[in-house]
Amino acid sequence: MAGKNQHVVPHQDRWAVKGAGNRRATSVHNSQQQAIDAARNIARNQQSELVIHSQDGRIREKDSHGTDYFPPKG
Repeated sequence: MAGKNQHVVPHQDRWAVKGAGNRRATSVHNSQQQAIDAARNIARNQQSELVIHSQDGRIREKDSHGTDYFPPKG
């Protein structure tokens, strides 16, 4: 079973990793790249999706680390 999607979101003047639906951050980092690296490890372990947000909170990128039921052909 897949775990919670992991979101990289702005957090005051830093970046946070939050599990989907969680109020509290799993971890807080000085740079977005550090937060992405931490969230990617969690997403891989939980076989979930990594969702990266931009500074304005909009989704900028997604990366699936779970079971892909509709893989691309080719």
